[in-house]
Amino acid sequence: MPTSPNSASREPVPGGSGASGAAPGGAVPGVPLPGGTGASGSGPGAGGVPGALVGVGWLAERLGAPGLVVLDASVGAHRGAGHRIAGARPFDLDGALSDHDAPAPHTLPGPAQFTEALRALGVHDTDTVVVYDGAGVYSSARAWWMLRAMGFDRAAVLDGGLPAWTAAGLPVEATGPVYEGPRGSFTARPRAGLLVGSDTVAAALADPAAAVLDARTRERFAGTAPEPRPGLRGGHMPGAVSLPFGELQRPGGLMRPAAELREAFAAVAGDRQRLYFSCGSGVTACVLALGADLAGYRELAVYDGSWSEWGMPSELPVATGPATGPAADPTGPAGPAGPAGPVTGG
Repeated sequence: MPTSPNSASREPVPGGSGASGAAPGGAVPGVPLPGGTGASGSGPGAGGVPGALVGVGWLAERLGAPGLVVLDASVGAHRGAGHRIAGARPFDLDGALSDHDAPAPHTLPGPAQFTEALRALGVHDTDTVVVYDGAGVYSSARAWWMLRAMGFDRAAVLDGGLPAWTAAGLPVEATGPVYEGPRGSFTARPRAGLLVGSDTVAAALADPAAAVLDARTRERFAGTAPEPRPGLRGGHMPGAVSLPFGELQRPGGLMRPAAELREAFAAVAGDRQRLYFSCGSGVTACVLALGADLAGYRELAVYDGSWSEWGMPSELPVATGPATGPAADPTGPAGPAGPAGPVTGG
């Protein structure tokens, strides 16, 4: 089982941390991360955030403070919602913050492009960053994981996102087209292993000490529902297990408490500690990474290309039918409302 978030090596989250109350963890398989609390280096002494997840109360108390940057990582229809948290800046996963020369959508851009995009948003290396999205916790987890992959630990996801913020009656403003403030001094410092390719995933599928978890719906995993992107095969990687990302969340897009998250991961991964995450295009795989981090797992990686790469016609093997073993339970929530109706694991 993973180390408990309340053990001596991990500090509890103070002040409105949302559902989990857990401090950060989540190192890359075989790659320890530097810094203060646990493996990730986030924590009050190392990054200005109490953990990987903060609640609306925590952010409301600090909104507008010098050195605090709020990034709106909404995708799809939520990007055009017309309002945002006051002062938020657009972290555009469909634009400058993806590599559009890559064959799979939402591929992490190179360090030079990432550095330029963050500087254009006015982000400094010394800033504290809170990312959110309009669906609850969906694409914001992708932004958080990208920041970590680029060596930045001073970031957290807003639990419940914009829906939780507006439900609390907290201030919003009309969404502007671009950020026009001063440039920042952010510098990307890439960490190998947080985002991995198909060769690494294939090796993990053959490793009895590792588990590959798929965040898509069980129907897409089984191949009984069509893929939303044309040209992809249906089904899953042989040996992967199904854990739809919505099963890590409560109604309203809030993450489940740490103890429940640990139970959810143990049910599909058993005692395996090295966890790899996949989905449709590398977005909701990061929700699983966030949940595993909150649950106390340390050795985590996201398959960047996810099913948009593996599912393309190729020699990569594909299986159909339901998962076997602990992941075969067909019950579970379908997930929160997303960019175009119910979110299904992008």
